[in-house]
Order: sequence, then structure tokens, then C-alpha cells
Amino acid sequence: IGIDLGTTNTVVAFADKEKGAETTIELFRIEQLVAPGQIALRPMLPSVEYHPGPGELNEDDVRISCQTGYFGGIENLVVGTLALQLGSQVPGRLVASAKSWLSHPSVDRTAPILPWGGGDTAARVSPLTASANYLAHVRCCWNRAFPENHLEDQDVVLTVPASFDEAARGLTLEAARIAGIGGVRLVEEPQAAFHDWIFRNRDSLQESLEGSRLALVCDVGGGTTDLTLIRIEFDEGKPRFTRIGVGDHLMLGGDNMDLGLAHLVEAVLASPADTPLSGARLSQLIQQCRQAKECLLAADAPDKVPVTLLGGGSRMVGGARTT
Repeated sequence: IGIDLGTTNTVVAFADKEKGAETTIELFRIEQLVAPGQIALRPMLPSVEYHPGPGELNEDDVRISCQTGYFGGIENLVVGTLALQLGSQVPGRLVASAKSWLSHPSVDRTAPILPWGGGDTAARVSPLTASANYLAHVRCCWNRAFPENHLEDQDVVLTVPASFDEAARGLTLEAARIAGIGGVRLVEEPQAAFHDWIFRNRDSLQESLEGSRLALVCDVGGGTTDLTLIRIEFDEGKPRFTRIGVGDHLMLGGDNMDLGLAHLVEAVLASPADTPLSGARLSQLIQQCRQAKECLLAADAPDKVPVTLLGGGSRMVGGARTT
């Protein structure tokens, strides 16, 4: 089982080792809430969690057939698609980009600091706890789908950025342990991408690599950009690969595009009284811009997508502006 615990989305794939060369790699469709009380199977689990306010959601709203025990003590916590939707509507309650915080050396990554800018009344968790919650959700869904082959009993590979330091790698393993997944092996994401390329081109690998001595893997993710240089050598006609270089840790990815779009929308819509936006309102606007970006980059994209900046205080509805 391979788990890509991404900054913005978590994806799971699996293969049957006993089939050897005849095996196929399959995506695991992850059960999650897509509306209050409504469940669907999706190929991606948004790596976000939503902390509802008192009375906002009830047990029926958040009940799924895969009942998992989330960590952090947040009542009626929501993970995945519904969390992303709610977080774009209500400021200060969405935990996002936990993976980026997990690699941030200037904060206590085991302290309850998320959602960042959530205000004094918002319930908080640590980046470590949020990461464990996403993995616990995956484990629960897998074990329900494959009751004879529990996830914790399989060979599990978990990917990390090549530029993660030892502390971030250790915290990733700790999140898996908290989620009940022990014995995890870490694989660097650019190397995993290169393995995938080799697998897809296995029948014509020598021809594909003819004349090549170096491969540069560029992994532009949700929170980081990862660069890895791989040396290609041939031994009796068979290629051999050696990683010889890793780029510096670059906190540059899809999150930055979302933030740039949010500042652009803020400049267009905000009145002088709104500038600068509070951390909670900016976070909400960022999530709206993320959804708009993903919609506009989709295969069946519309010509335009509205983004709304909600008013503050008692004028939450009446003060809304849209562009």
C-alpha cells in the first residue's frame, strides 16, 4: 500500500505482491462526507479537517459507515471533502496545510496551533495530530473495505518530500504510529514519481533512456517544490539509478498560488475598513480561491468562477461582495 500524505490531498494506491509482474496498481477510493449526512467514495481525500462550532453539526450530520476515532478531542470533527466546503464558508475553523506546518522549524509542531489565526474561541490541534487524523481516516476506511487484510498488517509505504529534515520525517512516522500504522517505510516523493515512470515504461525502458545519463525530477506539490537529480548508468545493458542530489527545502507550491489569488481578490473587493483581513477571514478566502483555481483548471472548466468575500460581524451576509 502506498500512501501519499499530501499537503492538499491524500491518495492511496495498492498492489497484490503475490501476482508479481502480473500485478496492477489500483487507486483506493476513500469513503468521506461530501455533505452533512451524505457519504461518497472519492479517489482523493482533501488533507483538511473542520472544527465545527457549538451546535453547528450533530452526530447524524457527521456519521459515516467508517466510524473512526479522531485525535484531539474535537466534537463532531469532519475530515475531507465536506470539511473543505465548510471551511470556505465559515472563517477560522479549517485546519489546512498541516504537512507544511509539520516541516516548519520555527513552531512547536506538537502544540495545538491549528487552525492558524482561528481566534480565541476556535478549538485547535497540532500539525502532528491533524496528520494522524488523516492517516487514521485512511486506515479505518481501508479496514472496512478489506476486513481480511487490515492496513496495519500490510507493507505500507508513506511518501515525504525529499527535502524533509530528520525532524519532519520523524514526525511523519510518529503520525503513522499514532494512527495505528506501524512499520511504515518512508520513500521520497520525487523518487516515488521516478519509480512510477519506470513502471509505466518498463517494456521500453532501455530505449526510453538511451543517451540519457541524468534525470531531473521536478515535483511541484501543494506546499513544496522538490528537486531530485538521479544518475543513470548501464550495467550489461540494464539501467542502474543513483540519487546524487536533492534541492533545498522550497516552501513553494499550490498553497502560494491560492494565497496570491486571495490577495488579488482582497485588493479588488476589500474596503479600507477590511484591510488587512484577519487571519480567519483570509484563510476562508484562500479556501474559496483554491476551489476556484481547481475548478478553472479542470478538464470541463467554466469560463469564470465567482469568489465571495464575506462581511464581518453582524453584517456577515449583507456585507458580502463577489468578483
